[in-house]
Amino acid sequence: MTTDSNATENRITYNTQGHVCLVGLNRANKRNAFDSHMIGQLSDAMTRYEQDDNLRCALIFAHGDHFTAGLDLVELQDKLNDGVFEFDGNQIDPWGISGKLRTKPVVVAVKGTCFTVAIELMLNSDVVIASDNCNFAQMEVQRGIMPFGGATVRFVAAAGWQKAMPYLLTGKAFDAQTADRLNLVSEVVANGTEYDRALTLAQEICKAAPLGVRGALSSAQDASRNGAAMALANIHSYLPPLFHSEDAKEGVMAMVERREAEFKGC
Repeated sequence: MTTDSNATENRITYNTQGHVCLVGLNRANKRNAFDSHMIGQLSDAMTRYEQDDNLRCALIFAHGDHFTAGLDLVELQDKLNDGVFEFDGNQIDPWGISGKLRTKPVVVAVKGTCFTVAIELMLNSDVVIASDNCNFAQMEVQRGIMPFGGATVRFVAAAGWQKAMPYLLTGKAFDAQTADRLNLVSEVVANGTEYDRALTLAQEICKAAPLGVRGALSSAQDASRNGAAMALANIHSYLPPLFHSEDAKEGVMAMVERREAEFKGC
């Protein structure tokens, strides 16, 4: 494992383990509530992950007992109109609203308190492993605002209108089992095992062909953003470079030789 901790008061930790990028929410004394510094540092970490060709999957997790209590509204109150959630074309927006669209997969491990931006971060990820002690709430309407990190679109898409609206319009809390029924998480596991389970899945993703993984992710993102018809029309555009890649040849050879493939991402 390698570690980089060169920022003052790191609110985000950044480590690597093999091909996995480990991104940790690191403001445990504030239940990992997002202030402007933490938002910027998470974007920096995800941009760094996107740009590193050796890294194939990111795992976002939390230090401490809680994933995040949501936004630090006291610190952010005077900054919400100043573009703190706006990212330019070179930056990855962890919530997938503005900025550059990521091309590599993200797994999230959540536990304890998971409020507002936590749910929206989950909804913009690809795999979510939740501890059975999670307490979720999309409570913006109880603070005089509305969800603006994607929940008004993605929560509804995941759960359906009639299942999502009681939570979006009231801000009431729900547990991990409800989140599972609402299709907000991939799996619910025993408290304390969520990180290891998420890491196992991230490592499994890293063993798959990187170009194939990115193609599959891009096609799914295309469908989510632009609709099924456009995504289906674009599918064949991915195939020529994949079929002619070294990884495709390795995949066939591994099948013939009955061994595990060793993909290089080329």
